[in-house]
Amino acid sequence: MEALLIQAFNGISLGSILLLIALGLAITFGLMKVINMAHGELIMIGAYTTYVVQSIFTQYIPAHLFDLYFVLAIPIAFIVAALIGMLLEYTIIRHLYGRPLDSLLATFGVGLILQQTARSIFGAPNVGVEAPSFLRGGVEVMSVTLPVSRLFIIALVLVCFAILSFYLYKTNNGRKIRAVMQNRQMAMCVGISTRRVDATTFAIGAGIAGIAGAALTLIGPIGPTIGTFYIVDAFMVVVVGGVGMLVGTVAGAMGIGVFNTVFEYWTNASMGKVLIFALIVLFLQWRPSGMFSLRTRSLD
Repeated sequence: MEALLIQAFNGISLGSILLLIALGLAITFGLMKVINMAHGELIMIGAYTTYVVQSIFTQYIPAHLFDLYFVLAIPIAFIVAALIGMLLEYTIIRHLYGRPLDSLLATFGVGLILQQTARSIFGAPNVGVEAPSFLRGGVEVMSVTLPVSRLFIIALVLVCFAILSFYLYKTNNGRKIRAVMQNRQMAMCVGISTRRVDATTFAIGAGIAGIAGAALTLIGPIGPTIGTFYIVDAFMVVVVGGVGMLVGTVAGAMGIGVFNTVFEYWTNASMGKVLIFALIVLFLQWRPSGMFSLRTRSLD
């Protein structure tokens, strides 16, 4: 029973991390059909932003207020990553709409530039971020100790998903985003500024990637290539769940997280990754559009 509980928690924990990483990619990839290979570097920016906030608190803020750094680091990481994402969209991405291969190559180059910039500023070795005191230790559940940091990440994912869902389905701007996602030409005909929608959506997706980077600092050390370890998994989550579908992103992240944990438990880490790739290939042969597909009136 304890082993089953541990494996279930590990699967949910991994799935929640993948979900937080893939949420921003789901709306940008689903809306603009842009293959953003620099998404991992936006995660890196969020992680390094958290490290900078920690350094500021260590040097200039009284020690008894140190734990507040992480509370402030999450919104700051969102803002910094969103601003950089907005700049990236304005200077490069907006010229590559409808050209997915060109966008892949361009954003891959941008990712390399951002990695080298991080090396120049922070150095090549990985740096560590000290978790605040309230996120250390564990909670005992049925004779199993669950790390508080992982429970916090799961809660953070739930909050981000709830806010994003409310924004997309209950606000006027969210309805515009979904309208453009379903039929861009018709949305333009009814007066929606698709240019503004694209910029806003890309900024939101980049900001969520920044939050994911802040959360990853609780798991281990961070470095210039931290995002590259997750970018392939993020695309797998989006494609398996269904491009542009939030519910599908949740299902894809949790499915990949749980199956990956189970396969690793039966075999090892390398073979588990091979099996999950094979399972995804077989699934996409059966459902090429993913678990959920977007209903649209578009004729193409």
